[in-house]
Amino acid sequence: MRTPVCERLGVEFPLFAFSHCRDVVAAVTNAGGFGVLGAVAYSPEQLDNELSWIDEQVGGRPYGVDVLVPGKVDAAALEGGHLMDFVPERHRDFVAHLMSKYRVGGSAQPMAATADSFGRRVTAAGASSLVDVALKHPIGLIASALGPPPPEMVAKAREAGVPVAALVGTVEHARRQVAAGADLIVAQGTEAGGHTGEISTMVLVPQVVDAVAPVPVLAAGGIATGRQMAAAMALGAQGVWCGSVWLTTEEAETAPAVKRKMLAASSLDTVRSRSRTGKPARQLKSAWTQEWDAAQESPGPLGMPLQMLIAEGAMARITSAAERGEPGAVELANYFVGQVVGQLDQIKPARQVVYEMVSEFAEAVERLARLSE
Repeated sequence: MRTPVCERLGVEFPLFAFSHCRDVVAAVTNAGGFGVLGAVAYSPEQLDNELSWIDEQVGGRPYGVDVLVPGKVDAAALEGGHLMDFVPERHRDFVAHLMSKYRVGGSAQPMAATADSFGRRVTAAGASSLVDVALKHPIGLIASALGPPPPEMVAKAREAGVPVAALVGTVEHARRQVAAGADLIVAQGTEAGGHTGEISTMVLVPQVVDAVAPVPVLAAGGIATGRQMAAAMALGAQGVWCGSVWLTTEEAETAPAVKRKMLAASSLDTVRSRSRTGKPARQLKSAWTQEWDAAQESPGPLGMPLQMLIAEGAMARITSAAERGEPGAVELANYFVGQVVGQLDQIKPARQVVYEMVSEFAEAVERLARLSE
């Protein structure tokens, strides 16, 4: 499984694990893969603490950090004042309506200061502050999601000797990312959880590989087993980038009520919806997505980051109520996850997932080799 990406990053297996949970990042890294911590959930101070903890756990093994740098955000995010001031009253009323309709207990989450800090982290300036923190740690990769990495981010990474990765959903985006200075492209098919495009992994990966050669490409979207990993490598990828498979691990940050829904879900139980972030993101189907996307009284999702503010505040309350067993809250609860959720039916340690994927990859390659004997 030694690919040029392994050699460049000093990693045993070309298996990249994106997670918002530091425990998953450390476990995968220590098992020979490459953990990547999603930074958008953290303030600069929190991120510094998380990375310091990871540094202690991995003993010098390489890991990465992912920041959210959208190409376009709601104009209100760039203006002064509290971001919550730009959320229309009808959207606030709609959230209150959902809480009442589904009989979600608990009080509304205090939003102003927290929301303002959270929302500004999905702007270029906000991402830049997270990048500054990340580069103070011995990371092996900085990744940019949604938009081309800003020139300042590329310059800082170059100066620190840290490669830059970028996630894409089309060939055009891949070319744009390389032109912006990306050293590694993650071609993410529509099967993936979170922000994703409309082209399938099987179609997208070889197109991107051909378009940006010799820049290395990782495959993402619908990859949770060694067989799927072998298929990605056959398409020309030098490794795989996985996210959903870690959501049902022992270490995952996933709320227990949501984890139970994932374990019971089929691959038909996800949807691309703007209801969580303002941009199309694949997530579990739930009453939340149905109400925002199809209900007559829905005002429609706002743009990013304003939709994130009201959604995350509401979801914190919903998740707490779901853990108390409130049926309506369980109906509303969801999280970002890909179509591969239909394969995730057991809770396992992240280390075990890594070893099982590597073992199955070897078996798949051997099986293919026998076909040509």
